[in-house]
Amino acid sequence: MSIFIDKDTKVLVQGITGKEGSFWTKHMMELGTDVIGGVTPGKEGQTVAGKPVYHSVRRAVAEHEADAAMLFVPPRFTKDAVFEALDGGIKKIVTIADGIPLHEMVQIRAAAASCGAMVIGGNTSGVISPGEAMMGMFPYWIDRVYKPGRIGVMTRSGSLTNEVTAMVVRAGFGVSSLIGIGGDPVPGTRFAEMLPLYEGDESTDAVVIIGELGGTMEEEVAEAMADGSFSKPVVAFLGGRTAPKGKRMGHAGAIVTGGKGTVEGKIEALTAAGGLVAERPRFVGDLLKELLRR
Repeated sequence: MSIFIDKDTKVLVQGITGKEGSFWTKHMMELGTDVIGGVTPGKEGQTVAGKPVYHSVRRAVAEHEADAAMLFVPPRFTKDAVFEALDGGIKKIVTIADGIPLHEMVQIRAAAASCGAMVIGGNTSGVISPGEAMMGMFPYWIDRVYKPGRIGVMTRSGSLTNEVTAMVVRAGFGVSSLIGIGGDPVPGTRFAEMLPLYEGDESTDAVVIIGELGGTMEEEVAEAMADGSFSKPVVAFLGGRTAPKGKRMGHAGAIVTGGKGTVEGKIEALTAAGGLVAERPRFVGDLLKELLRR
């Protein structure tokens, strides 16, 4: 069982005929993802990797059942593409676009909530259930990173994901579901909003969080741990320990404002709630062993 995507999830790819869309659609299918077709306005009748292309989501879902939509579209078109997927009845959406306007992400979150849907991204590599399926851009063929197992991973950082997850695998574990929340100030879905799915997933024994300075997502996880709504072991690695206050580091969401979002504050909150925070990526696996032994 996977919390977002598995081999039976029927995926529609919006922007399938573009360079990234066609390249990663083929890799998604090679891993085992059930891609049922794609959408690019004006390109209906073409095929990509043997899959039909449609002019609109509405046309595609009239021909095929679709559970999820993978968006390879530019940031300025993301809101329209998400709304089109929601209008087509799709409840799981992943968008990789970096630089979606802030006010449009607020609108996307509100629209998804009103439909009972979940949007992952933007500014993310996507989601992957190693050995089964993915939506996004993961080098799944690197088995020292993307090995199937029983550890859930949630990440804000694409660059740290491979490094930290490799340490999980090196310690003898593997990954159940990896969710790239993304590094923007307003993600489609926050860490804490994924926790109920991991909590109810019998194939996940513990969760690793790859966070960073800025925002309050890690503190929200600590609150869920403290009030008992999330009971599984949590190990975290937080990037940006040495970042100067008030300076944006890498991600648009990685900035400390109003005294909130410091790495020190996040470590304090997670530790007080019973989690363990690794000082270096290489310690993540050892801390997992320690927590699971308890």
